[in-house]
Amino acid sequence: MRRLLDRAEIADVQIRYATGTDSRDWALFRTCFTDVVEVDFSAGFGQPAARLQADDWVAMTAPRMESFTATQHQITNQVVTFDGEDRATGVAYVRASHHLPTSTGDSDQTVYGSYTNQFERTADGWRICALKLTPLWMTGNFGIFQAALPGAADVTAP
Repeated sequence: MRRLLDRAEIADVQIRYATGTDSRDWALFRTCFTDVVEVDFSAGFGQPAARLQADDWVAMTAPRMESFTATQHQITNQVVTFDGEDRATGVAYVRASHHLPTSTGDSDQTVYGSYTNQFERTADGWRICALKLTPLWMTGNFGIFQAALPGAADVTAP
């Protein structure tokens, strides 16, 4: 019975991750992580994996996501395997849609792929201690990610 409850809690963490991102609720987003988190988006976006304070990860993520008019992260097909009582790996499909009206083409960009996240049981429940995104393919205007960088030139449609 405990494993079923653990699986449900881990699924809830991933739902909070998506909901916090898309609703711009950064306090909710922060509840998904241990105090230190390894973030690896290298497969799709080129930056190397990094071990960060979770507060710094939230501070880096917030301005980028807030630059989009809207985002929608759908996390599905979650499979959780346990490594002892207090560690687990969760693999889940992701479809991450990003919208930013632009005068330079399509206003949307969508990433299809998977998250492979490492979880750790803490005093506050299960939390992500390592986050890895593996894109399988992307569609739409890849330029809107660059345009969403804080300080980027305004490419929004008049």
